[in-house]
Amino acid sequence: MTLSEPRETARNRQLCIAQHERNDRRMRTNVGDSRAYLEVSELEALERAAYCFRDQLLIHLLFHLGCRISEALAITTNDIDLVTGTITIQHLKQRLMLTCPKCNARLSRNHMYCPGCSKKVSEAVKEKQEQRRRRVLPIDPATLVILKEYIDRGGPVNRNGKLFIFGVNRHRAWQIVTECARRAGLPKLINPETGKVHSVSPHKLRDAFAVNAIKHDDSGDGL
Repeated sequence: MTLSEPRETARNRQLCIAQHERNDRRMRTNVGDSRAYLEVSELEALERAAYCFRDQLLIHLLFHLGCRISEALAITTNDIDLVTGTITIQHLKQRLMLTCPKCNARLSRNHMYCPGCSKKVSEAVKEKQEQRRRRVLPIDPATLVILKEYIDRGGPVNRNGKLFIFGVNRHRAWQIVTECARRAGLPKLINPETGKVHSVSPHKLRDAFAVNAIKHDDSGDGL
């Protein structure tokens, strides 16, 4: 326990670790060798299975930053500060807001009658809302070296005047991770909540980041 860490926080962290371990043991028992998350050694094997520098960096950042695949693909060279050793993650979330056409009261997808005016809603007014959020994350020295080398070697792709670190779309990024996982011989992973078995995907690297952050007494602020 660190000096600045409240006792309750440390206790909650230990309970969380214990819960992950219980889930992992239960899933191993129920579905052979399947587990809920990847170990660090398996993530290193996943990186080694990459055919090119770009794919290796993609896998590396997904785990070391704990970011979503959409956030990783949106990273540009302007988001990376090699001097301070930080990276800015941009997150855009779109949501659909439904309102009553008569009184403008907020509606859910299941509302047949307006809670404001009690009138039957034949067709709600739909409005798209965008929420932009950004967070600045520290980059560990090893990752900083890899990023600098990748940029120096001309890895980023120019699109509409912006230099994106990865010039691939979401579908291709998923393919890269799943293909590398197959080549590395990684096991399928189980969802502790549903019990369903899934192949290794970009989101599983985010899960691995969260679990390992808790194990190493990190706050997981990157999430």
